[in-house]
Amino acid sequence: MNVVFLGSGALACPILSALLDSPSDRVVGVVTQPDRPKGRHLQLSSCPVKEQVRNAGVPVLTPERIGAPETVEAIRAWKPELLVVAAYGQFLTRPLLEMPPVACLNVHPSLLPKYRGAAPIQWAIAHGDEVTGVSILHMTARMDAGDLILQEPMRLGPDETAATLEPRLAAAGAALLLQVLDALRSGTASRIPQDESAVVLAPKLTRADARVDWMRSAKAIRDRVRGFSPWPGSVCEAPAGSGRMLKLQKVQWLPGRGEPGDILSIGAGDPVVATGGGALRLEIVQPEGGRPMRGEEYAHGARWVPGLRLG
Repeated sequence: MNVVFLGSGALACPILSALLDSPSDRVVGVVTQPDRPKGRHLQLSSCPVKEQVRNAGVPVLTPERIGAPETVEAIRAWKPELLVVAAYGQFLTRPLLEMPPVACLNVHPSLLPKYRGAAPIQWAIAHGDEVTGVSILHMTARMDAGDLILQEPMRLGPDETAATLEPRLAAAGAALLLQVLDALRSGTASRIPQDESAVVLAPKLTRADARVDWMRSAKAIRDRVRGFSPWPGSVCEAPAGSGRMLKLQKVQWLPGRGEPGDILSIGAGDPVVATGGGALRLEIVQPEGGRPMRGEEYAHGARWVPGLRLG
């Protein structure tokens, strides 16, 4: 089949690779995001998918608006039989959804209808889920709401972060997509409507989500530290009112009681901080503008003492 692939983020790269290597399919075009300014000097930088296809000999479009008439006509000129979308970052308009005669598919990194939205990987971990997975679904005008074709569950490790989970889900999604394409060719692909009563949303993360709320339980904070790694991270004010921000990179929850945010102990090990339920050991932290370090090293350098409160 002639396939047009739409994707931008790192999650999309293994899926595109699988399509490029498929002997039964031909990628006739790739649509990805335009170059954006990044870094301290705001230099223009390409997204991972554009870097991947730079030397692949495949036509590439980088529209600001996927629904612009000239973009739609450029994609139509490729005569796609199938559109495949993975981590693209823009909503497809109806002319695109109705364009391919076979299907318009989305490779989504969650077990829909949980989680619909921009950050399913992060929220699955942040909510403390032990199982997530990948879904291949037909696309509709509603976000992540189309009929399901195939899903594959995946168990999360106890120290799983968004950074470690994404490549595992990407690899699973690539393999699952090839199964779906074979099923479409043979006419055996299923269509399973989603249970609307079971929908859980996964909204786009913002910098505000990074702020640690010490009133949460220790486990809930730890799950958010894992889920929001590497972005937007999990930060607190150390100490409260100082304006100095500290990023928590690795923490462990343990029994403990005290006023949320209070440092319970320092001693010879990493500092232990009270939460709304239990306590957290700060194992790896990173001061603003500094390097990651052991919590013990930072606490002694900053002269923390029991009773000091983090904000």
